[in-house]
Amino acid sequence: MRLLRRATLMLPVLAAAARADSAAAWRMATEYPATSMPGEGIARFAEGVTRRAGGQLQVTGLFDAPNGLRSAGMLDAVRAARLQAGDAFAGALGSLDPLFLLPSLPFLTASHAEARRLYDLARPHYEAVMARNGAVLLYATPWPPSGLWTRRPVTTPEELAGLRLRTYDATGTEVLRAAGAAAVNLSFADAMTRLDEGGLDAVLSSGDGGAGRQLWRWLPHFTVADYAWPLSLAFCSAAELAVLPPPARQAVQEAARETEARQWAAIADRLAENMQRMRASGVTIHAPEPALRARLRAAGAAAVEAWAARAGERGRAVLAAYRA
Repeated sequence: MRLLRRATLMLPVLAAAARADSAAAWRMATEYPATSMPGEGIARFAEGVTRRAGGQLQVTGLFDAPNGLRSAGMLDAVRAARLQAGDAFAGALGSLDPLFLLPSLPFLTASHAEARRLYDLARPHYEAVMARNGAVLLYATPWPPSGLWTRRPVTTPEELAGLRLRTYDATGTEVLRAAGAAAVNLSFADAMTRLDEGGLDAVLSSGDGGAGRQLWRWLPHFTVADYAWPLSLAFCSAAELAVLPPPARQAVQEAARETEARQWAAIADRLAENMQRMRASGVTIHAPEPALRARLRAAGAAAVEAWAARAGERGRAVLAAYRA
């Protein structure tokens, strides 16, 4: 098994070395649409790299889960040299390391400023996990706060009970099941198929993801739960980055810093834009009644403590630093 893993990690090294003497072309993918926050991040990063690299590197963005590629498989695709870079929802990488579930822990952050502080504390650990898997963390994209997209209004515990509901990570599935829903963890792309087939009643997602994929076609109600401010993480192959000429490597680093600054700066205006777009498309926006809010928060508190027990000393240290 160790030899197989070592051989797998060598694949991008060999592929990159074969192209070292020619202008490089990177493909960078996400499962989300070009109109989503991660999609816009890829477009900004690709433009920034191509502009700075002086013809030595061109980055092309791929959107909407190309070739069926979901966030959970994005790091494997980069490690196996099927892509040179990718953007993945952090929670989908939770099976690799519990730290990737940290940004989507329920009711832990209440603003984009708090989400940024948590990310800054966790970033060195994300970088270390990426490095062990042959990748380099480029930047993070914040998502607007998650809420419930539903076929009918859901503002009480009784209305949530038994709801066939998509969540985006293992923690969300635990929380929504504890709150009474029939929750299942699905990628965004797979959730679209389930909605088409009538197999879902609701989706846990932000207004941004929903606006980008027009969730209102199936789910004309949105409950503002302020459940979490999750992240997507963009990364590239360490081997591909290492063989670039120094100016191109610097272009990648500068474009990553510029993109991250843009993504965090854009989130505040994005919230208002999303709500305006949702209302214009006929979405009715609801506030949860106190009983539902209390039910979700109680389930969320238990999930955070369960995560801390699984996350080890690193995870508990980040959580303690954030709470302090």
